[in-house]
Amino acid sequence: MSDILAELEWRGLYADCTDRAALAKRLAEGPLTLYCGFDPTADSLHVGNLVPLFALRRFQSHGHFPIALAGGATGMVGDPSGKSDERNLLTPDQLQHNLACIKPQLARFLDFDGVQNPARVVNNYDWAGDLTFLEFLRDTGKHITVNSMVAKDSVKSRMNERSGGISFTEFTYMLLQGFDFCHLKKTFNCELQVGATDQWGNITVGTELTRKKLGATVWGLVFPLLTKSDGAKYGKTADGTVWLDPKKTSPYRFYQFFVNSDDADVIKLLKTLTFLSQKQISSLETKLKDDPGARAAQKALAKEMTVLVHGEILFGGSLDGVSEQIFNDVVGEVPTKDIEKVKLEGAGAAIADLIVLSGLENSKGAARKDLEAGGIYLNNVRVPDHTRAVTTTDLLFGKYLLLRKGKKTYAILKAG
Repeated sequence: MSDILAELEWRGLYADCTDRAALAKRLAEGPLTLYCGFDPTADSLHVGNLVPLFALRRFQSHGHFPIALAGGATGMVGDPSGKSDERNLLTPDQLQHNLACIKPQLARFLDFDGVQNPARVVNNYDWAGDLTFLEFLRDTGKHITVNSMVAKDSVKSRMNERSGGISFTEFTYMLLQGFDFCHLKKTFNCELQVGATDQWGNITVGTELTRKKLGATVWGLVFPLLTKSDGAKYGKTADGTVWLDPKKTSPYRFYQFFVNSDDADVIKLLKTLTFLSQKQISSLETKLKDDPGARAAQKALAKEMTVLVHGEILFGGSLDGVSEQIFNDVVGEVPTKDIEKVKLEGAGAAIADLIVLSGLENSKGAARKDLEAGGIYLNNVRVPDHTRAVTTTDLLFGKYLLLRKGKKTYAILKAG
């Protein structure tokens, strides 16, 4: 689709816009710069952050210039949007640690080189950190009325006795976010801010502030929060949040989270979280209706998401250049068994024996059939000969053998 707004609508990613007709006209005139903010409230982004982050990527694929804003300043205050209680303030050291962790994650999904419309990552502490309180009151607070701030849903929901109220700190968060939009317009000619619907109040403060301070028109566009069919927030499990950091949520668990998606949710997730085309998703929707037991849509979703976030290792990708740390992160929950290293020395061990030892098959006969059918892979390389011997030269990082049967059944042998 050449029309980014039409694509967002088809994917269920359009909820509201400050002025859709005017924005559509501006988009038709040529590329614009847009941004989305991500506060470093944790040391990793999570599944819920992927909707706005991928929105930046979708706009970039249409020729626009995306800015991912890491909230070093706003993170010190805490966004009350969608929160029923006051956030615990993070220390400067915690914020710096979190920022250092999430900035590479932001950069992973956007193209900073080799395109005519490169992305950029900025930190709002760079322009807000040295701002004095008096400057902020005179130059920013003067333009936004308390009446309009109190009317925002993020504030109204907290202004009751049961919630404990809202502190002045969190009350002023929307002014800081509005100041960001105004600064980015002035510095990078940023004309659009995107985010989830819970950011609507903050975004509209930015459009108003930019109009009053700079006399400029900018727009806000929001998409629905990522929820399940029952209304529950998506990205949470019994074990907690599904993180992008492989040390917090292993790629194996990450894949399992998506492959276990409900039939009622999977097509919506394919639209909102992947870059598959309308034709590809329609085909998967047909397969889901015709044969739900095959779970083709769930498998496609899980593969697309895991490859986007963690790479191809679990899907037959080359291991060239993969570090031991990345290897351990990716295959951390793949079934692993020990093997004596001495068995791989000299002439080595028969591949069929290793298949049985790993648990991929119960007998050498079954292992030989798999090998003869071309269905066994060693270190993600197909084994062409059922008589092949495996030696210490095959060990990854001097200690691992990665075995695979078919497309997705993995096992690891660890030599010691």
